[in-house]
Amino acid sequence: MTYAIGDVHGCVRTLDTMLGHLADDAGGALGPEHTLVFVGDYVDRGPSSAEVLDRMVELEVASDAGAGARCVFLRGNHDQMMLDYADGVGDSELWWVNGGRTTLASYEARGERHLPSEHLDFLRRTVLVAEAAGAAFAHAGFDTRRSVADNLADPDPRIVLWTRKHFDADLSKWEMPVVCGHTPVSEPVNWPQLIAIDTGAVFPHRQGLGRLTAVSLPERRFLSIPTVDVVG
Repeated sequence: MTYAIGDVHGCVRTLDTMLGHLADDAGGALGPEHTLVFVGDYVDRGPSSAEVLDRMVELEVASDAGAGARCVFLRGNHDQMMLDYADGVGDSELWWVNGGRTTLASYEARGERHLPSEHLDFLRRTVLVAEAAGAAFAHAGFDTRRSVADNLADPDPRIVLWTRKHFDADLSKWEMPVVCGHTPVSEPVNWPQLIAIDTGAVFPHRQGLGRLTAVSLPERRFLSIPTVDVVG
C-alpha cells in the first residue's frame, strides 16, 4: 500500500500524529511492504522545522535499512528556498519572508547557529518527481502541455516546484493521475487526473484549512487530521 502525505511545514506533532494513524490503518505498523511518499515542503511557517527534518532523516535511515516503510521524499519550493539560502544563491529575502525566519528560529531554539549539514544533505537527496502505485508525484504539479511520461523523464524545476496552472487547465494529456501538494485546498481534490492533498496544515487560523491530509493509493482513501501544533 502507498500513502502520500501533504505539506508538513514544520508541524512535527501533527506529522507524528499522522504517522500513528497511518500505522493503525496499515494494521498496526508501517513496514517495507508500505510506501510513504512525502510531497515536500517540510520546512517554514510552522514551529518545528528542525524537528520535522530530524523525523525525515530517521524515516530515511529506517527505510534504507528495510526496518520501516519505504520512503520517497519529494522536494518542495520551500525546501529549495532553504537550500538556496544555505548555498548563497537565489533571493534569500524571498525565503525569509515566506517562513525562513521561523525555520531559522527552530534551530536557534536548539542552540544551533548554523543549518546542520545532515539536514541540508537530506534536502539535496530529495527528488523532483516520482512514480508509484499507478500515479505520478510532484510537489506543485506537472506541465499540463506535456504527458506525464515526459514530465517524469525531464521535469522542469520551475514547474514541479511552483506551478498552480493545473487547477484551471485541460489535463487530457495526462495518462495517469498526478498527486501534488503546494496549493492549499479546503478539501482534497480527487479528479480522475489530479489528486491534491495540501489542506493547509500550517494555516489553522484560515477558514477551511488547518489539516494534514494523506491519501492511500491506488484506492484513493483520504485521511485528514486537524493540526495539533501551535502555529503563530
